[in-house]
Amino acid sequence: PPNYRVFAWSSLEDLFAQGDVVTLHAPLTSGNHKFVNRHLLKRMKKSALLINASRGALIEENDLAEALNKGQLAGAVVDVVSTEPIAADNPLLSAKNIALTPHLAWATREARRRLMASTAENIRTFLGGEPQNQVNAAYLVEG
Repeated sequence: PPNYRVFAWSSLEDLFAQGDVVTLHAPLTSGNHKFVNRHLLKRMKKSALLINASRGALIEENDLAEALNKGQLAGAVVDVVSTEPIAADNPLLSAKNIALTPHLAWATREARRRLMASTAENIRTFLGGEPQNQVNAAYLVEG
């Protein structure tokens, strides 16, 4: 059988160049605002797919629309955009090979059922004196 590596350090540029599917799941910070730009998109395979399910402002939307329209990557799936609701002049609305969802791709019936069941279970265990899924506020204090 092939020898698979579970983990390896890699540069961001190499990840974009090697990935068949690049999916974003990150908070928006001052250090990553519009980091997915022309530079990284040009490194992607023409057969690659970009998925953003985190924050719209991680992507320079003009650069993504241009890359899609020029065929520099196969497609994109975007659940979030930089300004929501999406503006009528957002370049992604007319880009080729893109699927846009209105920031609710998580809201399937199954996901909502799991959320409600988890909430009910949290209430039941709390009332029973054995709370679960607790957050210790002392660990949340910065400094």
